[in-house]
Amino acid sequence: MLLRLNFAVAFTAGLLSFLSPCVLPLIPSYVGFITGLSTEELQVRRGTALLHALWFVAGFSVIFLALGATASQLGSFLLRYQVWIGRAGGVLVLAFGLYLLGVARPAFLMRERRVQLARKPLGYVGSAVVGVAFGAAWTPCIGPILGAILTLAATATSVAQGTALLAMYALGLAVPFVLTAVALDRFLTWFQRFRPYLMWVERVAGGLLIVLGVLLLTDRFTLLAGYLQKLTPESLKSRL
Repeated sequence: MLLRLNFAVAFTAGLLSFLSPCVLPLIPSYVGFITGLSTEELQVRRGTALLHALWFVAGFSVIFLALGATASQLGSFLLRYQVWIGRAGGVLVLAFGLYLLGVARPAFLMRERRVQLARKPLGYVGSAVVGVAFGAAWTPCIGPILGAILTLAATATSVAQGTALLAMYALGLAVPFVLTAVALDRFLTWFQRFRPYLMWVERVAGGLLIVLGVLLLTDRFTLLAGYLQKLTPESLKSRL
């Protein structure tokens, strides 16, 4: 039950990263850049857009999986200190939450870490290269959310679990990107309606990170999983 809860948290974090104010407005630019197609061409060449999008998400997924394996490997190495790692991670996640809420904005987190790409390499491999660059140089908006999931990965019981957590995070970020690439016209229409609520994405993400940080700090995250398991009907448990 705890593992499924962790996966749900990681997937939700990926969705929130996609909706963050410094990622969502740039999505049409990313789609146009990796495909080399105009908005009109994307509407008739959806297969090409889909393939480019899949290569792009494969690129950033490799980076996130490597980060997850590294974090969980470190956590496994320090297994005897797992409780203290969880508590220290709780403090770190709390700080990330306060950052997203605008309570604390340290200068080192405000600096953007981007790789400037003036020209995309040709072909689908080029889209993967851009994805790797995106994953390796996340912006401040995605950093706190990703950092929280890496902290969770460091408390995982195995490298496989930690890597799987980052796979779920990457999936949460990848699914809406792929859908946008094959339906950019609909995304642009939806984005105009969603734009006024962008600031609330950061606030919701900040609030969720604070809750997660408190649960980790007080060692209540596992207790929450147990409580949720008790509330799950037996008929549903048998299908999970």
